[in-house]
Amino acid sequence: MMAPPGSVTAIVLTLNEERNIRDCLESLRWVDEVIVVDAGSTDATVAIAGEFTGRVYVSDWAGYGRARNFAIDRASSEWIIVADADERIPEPLAGELSGIAAAPREGPEIYEVARRAFFLGKWIRHSGWYPGFVPRFFRKGAARYDDAPVHEKLLFAGRCGRLVHPMDHHTDDTLFHYLGKFNRYTSLAASGLSGERRRFSPAQLLVKPAYLFVRMYIFRLGFLDGIHGLLLALLSASYVFVKYAKLGEARAGGRNPGSTR
Repeated sequence: MMAPPGSVTAIVLTLNEERNIRDCLESLRWVDEVIVVDAGSTDATVAIAGEFTGRVYVSDWAGYGRARNFAIDRASSEWIIVADADERIPEPLAGELSGIAAAPREGPEIYEVARRAFFLGKWIRHSGWYPGFVPRFFRKGAARYDDAPVHEKLLFAGRCGRLVHPMDHHTDDTLFHYLGKFNRYTSLAASGLSGERRRFSPAQLLVKPAYLFVRMYIFRLGFLDGIHGLLLALLSASYVFVKYAKLGEARAGGRNPGSTR
């Protein structure tokens, strides 16, 4: 069945996002359909999502790319907007997306959007975080995600347009929340490196974190973000250190680092 012209489906992945999901879905009330794919939340995420849509799927976690493709296959609209639970679509961006969807079939089928990211409550204007364009709005059938366990990529051919208005990304509002994700995400990233058969060298534990810190804090002007920029550069360097440490641990033990969401 042909999707209604100009219609938009929003896709959101969740796992224990009761603190974020309501604000996310409130910002998506303008779309024609919302699909939520939940990885087995133990909090009120599914119940809250159910207040906004009847299209909530709870399933075993198979990776970000596969979960997004699962939702894409079930979307019934002509256009798809992909949002994370900690992201918001402000009214100016919603109006821009609606206008593109309603326009004649001309121009790009893929659009990238800037993300205005907030870390510990502050908008990070530098450090390589802004504008941080990512492709998130596309015509159904024009794009799919790869199977990477984390930092999945949208695969598409042709020209990618660029949206004028940014989306808001309310990433870690406390260090407690950041560190709660830290172990999970470094394991996923190490698993990805292992799957790519990356070699491990002890030098990686020194060179790669130091390089990332200098790039973020100095070359990408993270120092202009104040104490938040310093913390972000240090934590990002620590992330890289632990990611490669887990890869080395796995190589020494002859096993995969494993992937838990």
